[in-house]
This record gives sequence, structure tokens and C-alpha cells, in this order.
Amino acid sequence: MSSIPTATATAAEAKAQARARAFAMPLDQIDVSQQQLFQDDSIGHYFERLRRDDPVHRFTSDRYGDYWSVTKYKDIMQVDTSHSVYSSDWSQGGIAIFQLPIENRLQMFIAMDQPKHDEQRKSVSPIVAPGNLALMESTIRARTAKVLDDLPRNETFNWVERVSTELTTQMLATLFDFPFEDRKLLTWWSDVATSVPEVDHLVASQEARLAEMGKCLAYFTNLWNERVNAAPKNDLISMLAHAPATRGMSPREFMGNLILLIVGGNDTTRNSMTGGLFALHEHPAEFVKLRANPALIESMVPEIIRWQTPLAHMRRTALADAELGGKQIKKGDKVVMWYLSGNRDEEAIDNPNQFIIDRARPRQHLSFGFGIHRCVGNRLAEMQLKILWEEILKRCPVIEVVGEPRRVLSNFVRGFTHLPVRLPG
Repeated sequence: MSSIPTATATAAEAKAQARARAFAMPLDQIDVSQQQLFQDDSIGHYFERLRRDDPVHRFTSDRYGDYWSVTKYKDIMQVDTSHSVYSSDWSQGGIAIFQLPIENRLQMFIAMDQPKHDEQRKSVSPIVAPGNLALMESTIRARTAKVLDDLPRNETFNWVERVSTELTTQMLATLFDFPFEDRKLLTWWSDVATSVPEVDHLVASQEARLAEMGKCLAYFTNLWNERVNAAPKNDLISMLAHAPATRGMSPREFMGNLILLIVGGNDTTRNSMTGGLFALHEHPAEFVKLRANPALIESMVPEIIRWQTPLAHMRRTALADAELGGKQIKKGDKVVMWYLSGNRDEEAIDNPNQFIIDRARPRQHLSFGFGIHRCVGNRLAEMQLKILWEEILKRCPVIEVVGEPRRVLSNFVRGFTHLPVRLPG
């Protein structure tokens, strides 16, 4: 009687088959914008193929039109730091591969070029100044400890909902000084803001999506009106209301910057909190190493962020003809930097397909971007992850992942909706 294949063997076979498909497909048919490839986590095989055979790859998509995929670390760095050549501005198309009609585009500082970008970014940067981070640390630690202490023992629960989403939503409420009892609205608006109704069906249509964004704007406009007439405080709404570069924003700009700050503070950290646990599950020797030496949290945190790459891409638009990776980019071309691919580039990162918590250079990754658009909250994100793992090791020496994760159907947010875990107790 033949042996029954184990689940691990079956998963390995499926992975090998997916890789074979990616490497057999004609180059001109490879479309790395397909959301399903991200949801089933087979996208890495297609990025590997492009890095080898066509690192700056042009494709015409029914959904997104013509776009260039930039898949190697050095080429992504060239685009991300050449601000006079590659524009982020909303009027040029913005930062995502999906392009809304110009009247529906959000005007946020990450989707602006210099000098306006720099002026608006400075308005909120004090929220993550070293002194302010130090003031927030005790609050973050106390909340993290409570969330972990309240987790059930000996029963399966969803780590995404009970830990990752709860902690990041509490943090967002603090950053905005948002009414704590309504904090789940922040998670909802973050999810809606990054949704594509025709694909993920979180909301029924683009009109429904914009209506939800309008509710977000109305809620925050009330907070703005309270704070613009009060003395400046140390929260994001007060900073925006009182800073010279942002106090005269139009409603569309205000909504754009709100969505930027909500998504930036929610999706990235939330998905790294889940991605880190799943990475340790897939690399159990690293979890053993971590428990034996908790000081490795310091280097593990940036490795989690590299490994997860919570935002898979950023888009630019060429302002002039340019050469990139041997290809001729024309003025007006859509250029997509696949950070997820750059973070697996073997020419830039040693052994990139392994999760290694004691890497020699763990911060050599693209997840926060580079140049003027480098993530303003990167140190806050790292601090949240560091505290989470410090507190986990104190009280949860074993976390059992008891099923496969469910991933977000998106080529922008690389995240999870569900990770079933169990804490023996």
C-alpha cells in the first residue's frame, strides 16, 4: 500500500508546480498585477522569473493599461530616488497601479512632488520624533500586554483580529486622539480606502467606496473644527490644523492625508504583526533561536518587515524619457516598483528567500521606500513590533499556527485577513 502524502509534501509539490508554471509562461504573457497571484502567494515565482529574464518588463493589462514592472533592487532604488524623473504626484496618476479618474483621486502628500510634499510631510513628522516615541512607549507596552493577557488558552482564534488589528487600531486612535470607543471605524476606513470594488467586493462599487470616504471626512472634519479653535496639541489632527502648510487644505486634500495616515499606520504594521508570526511558523528553527536569545528581536523586526513587505508596490510616472535597466522609458509611462520583488533580489540580499532573524544587515530592504517618500512612521512601526515580540516572549513561549492563512486579494496591500492560532495553556 502506498503511503499517503503529508500536508507538507502536498504544499511543497504545489509550490513546485506553481514555480514551473511561472518559468514556462512566455515572458510577454506575464502580468504580475493579478491580485490572485498575491492571494495564493505564488507571485514570488513570477517575480523571480522577471528578475532573471526581464527585470524591467512591459505589459499591457486590460485593467491597468501599459505599465513597466521594475523588479530588481538596484533599479527600484534608481526610480525611488530620481524624483525629478519619476513623479508621485496625484495629477500624474499617483502612487498605485490602479488609476482612478482625476476627479476621484485623493490628494495626499505621498502623492505630491516637491516642494509641496516636503512642506506637508513636515506638518506631521513631529508625531514620530524620538522624544514623542519615548513618551508613547509605555502606553504601547501596557496595551500590548493587556491584549496578549486577554487571549484565550487551548482554543483556536484569529490572530489577525485579536492581536494585529486590535493593537494597530488602538495605536491609530492614540495618534489621532480619536474617540476610543469608535476606533474600529479607523480599520474599516483603512480597508475601504485600499479596496478595489470590482475585485475584492468589500464595498459594492466605486461610488459606494467614495461614499464611505465621505463619512470618514465628515467625522474627521468635526475633530478638525474642535482642534483648530483650541491650543495646538500633540496629535495628528491638531498638527494638520495648526501647521502653515496644511491648515488651509481643501477638503479633498484633508481626506487624502487622512487616508494616507490611516493606511500608513494600520495596514503596514498590522500585516507585519501577522506576517512575523507566520514566518516563524514556517521557519521553526528561527523561533527556537529567538526563544534562546530574545535580544535577537532587534534584528528580527526589520527582517519581518523585509519578509512581509506589507505594501507590495509603489507607482511612478515618467516626467521625461529615461533609461532604466537597459530599457527606454518614455515620458508619461507608468512605472511600478515591486518592493516585494526587490526584497527577494539575490544580487542585493544574501539568501533572500530565507527568513533569518540574525542577518548581518537586516535593514537592507525596500519596504519603507527610499528618498523623500521614505515612510515617515518607520521607527514607530519598528517600535510596535519590537514591543509586541518582547511581550510575546514573556507570556507565550509557544504559539501554534493551526491552519493556513487567508490573504488579502490585493496587489498593493500584502496582508492577511485570517491566521488561526492556538495558545496551549
